[in-house]
Amino acid sequence: MTNMVAINNKLHAGLKVTDDALSLGANQHLVPVVVSELSKLIVHYPVVITKFDDSGQFGLSALLGFEEKENLFWQQGEWDAVYIPAQFERLPFYAGTEAQGADSSDRVLCIDMDNASVSEEKGTPLFDNTGEPSSYLLEKQQILAQLLDGETQNQRFIAALQQHNLITPFTLDITFENESKTSITGLYTIDEDKLAALSADAIADLHARNMLQSIYTMVASNAQIYALIDKKNKANKNADAWFQTTN
Repeated sequence: MTNMVAINNKLHAGLKVTDDALSLGANQHLVPVVVSELSKLIVHYPVVITKFDDSGQFGLSALLGFEEKENLFWQQGEWDAVYIPAQFERLPFYAGTEAQGADSSDRVLCIDMDNASVSEEKGTPLFDNTGEPSSYLLEKQQILAQLLDGETQNQRFIAALQQHNLITPFTLDITFENESKTSITGLYTIDEDKLAALSADAIADLHARNMLQSIYTMVASNAQIYALIDKKNKANKNADAWFQTTN
């Protein structure tokens, strides 16, 4: 459950936020991402194309684990990566809308008051002594703005991939070191053979729209699947060692 309220510097003058908000991502194996994050995501995460069940539209996601509710980057109550996806980093803040008239509305910054990270005793304050937003709150606003702008950027990126027939389904069939196996379906990626076969005009078109670098960055992120497998192998070893110790 969430309890969203628009942030007000008078009502929430003493409000603070701890690092506990990130725990909301502890049980997610996929997280939506935006194109503008790709250059940072590639350091850690495989980026895949997913299809939203409600609309059937394609979107971009970072793969965090191989099973439902498995986040291999969440280790001992902390995020084990230099870069945290923006969808998690902005928590417990959300973008809301406030009606301005019969036909218009404005974006407002909201906070989930029921989130475990929201406190009046400890954490990073939202406002300074004069009622101005703290650097922490300004940073969260920038992240939310990036995500909002990213929705449009993602739509354009996906449309370009579809225009050039570059989206293809793929299945991950993996055998781990302990001989356990997994098969992940329902994911999509960029078809590297069709990408290599694009005409000079198509390449020039994608470059002119500032999409070519993002395409190659996304393709390169596939190599992080091997790093994710390594994380899973280590997690399996730790689980096996714990099981042997407790029995």
